[in-house]
Amino acid sequence: MDDCLICRKHRGDFVVPGGAVYEDDLVYVGHSAIAEGEGETYLGIFFVEPKRHIPGLAELTEAEGQRAGLLISRISKFLKESEGAEHVYLFVMGHHVPHLHIWIVPRYPGTPREYWGFRVDEWPDAPKGGAGEIEALCGRLRKALKWANHAGV
Repeated sequence: MDDCLICRKHRGDFVVPGGAVYEDDLVYVGHSAIAEGEGETYLGIFFVEPKRHIPGLAELTEAEGQRAGLLISRISKFLKESEGAEHVYLFVMGHHVPHLHIWIVPRYPGTPREYWGFRVDEWPDAPKGGAGEIEALCGRLRKALKWANHAGV
């Protein structure tokens, strides 16, 4: 769809900080973008998105579902082992952008309970960063995903 934000990103109409961490003919993985007017964003939120414009999980093909599931598992392990997340959330809303995008969201140690879940990024002491920190994080994840692919994991 021409006006879909996610489809436009996949076409290369714009690039988010860190760029594509993983991309093939079925899925795209990238870090969440810095909101307009903000200098920093919560570090570690990754989106797994099918390349096809579909509204939700029920429309995934078996191949897309398998690829997305494997990537979600690998990214979650990376966030815990490399970045020190104590828990990893998955969210799928689809209210504002009608193109399936699965949120992978880490919760870091010390996060007060009142910020767990959907509010994890609202914690004032949450790890945040700008384009440079996002680029570095995405580089570490790219390296981890490349290793996992070669190891047959």
